[in-house]
Amino acid sequence: MKQPERHFVAPGFIASALNRFYGWLASLGLGPSYSFQLQIAGRKTGRIYSTPVNVLRFGEKIYLVGTRGHTQWSRNALVKNQLTLKRGRISMRFHLRALTDQEKPEILQAYLTRFAWMVGRFFPVSASAPVTEFAAIATRYPVFELLSDSSDPTSKRNPA
Repeated sequence: MKQPERHFVAPGFIASALNRFYGWLASLGLGPSYSFQLQIAGRKTGRIYSTPVNVLRFGEKIYLVGTRGHTQWSRNALVKNQLTLKRGRISMRFHLRALTDQEKPEILQAYLTRFAWMVGRFFPVSASAPVTEFAAIATRYPVFELLSDSSDPTSKRNPA
C-alpha cells in the first residue's frame, strides 16, 4: 500500500542562503535566544546534518515545529529520536517525543503566534484562528517535545 504524500514546502535559493546565514549566527551564539542550530544524524547515512530552528517554550515544555512540513530533519528525528541543539559554545542533547495530531493544535497555534512574522507564510490559517482550525491542519506539521538528555555531560541548560 502506498504511503500518502506528506506536506513539504521546499526552500528556494534565497531561503536556503538565508537559512545558512541564520544557522551560522545561531552556531556562533548570536541572534534571538530561541534560535539554535539543530544537529541530527541522517536516518540512512548517519551523517550529521544541521539546520537552524526556533524553539518554542510553551508552559513547562519545549517544542520544535516543522513549519515547512515533513522536512528531512523531521524525518530523521522520527527515526533517530534524538538530536542536538547548538548555540555558541552550548550544546544540548535531547530525546524526542513526536506529538500525536490530537496534541498538536494548541502548540501549532502558540508557535504561529510567537513566530508569525517568520513562519506565517507556511500556515493556511492565522495565529488568531480558533484551535479547531489548527486541528484541521495538524497532519501537515511534525511537532516534537524536547526531553532533556540529562545523561549527556555537554547538556548545559534548557533552550529558550
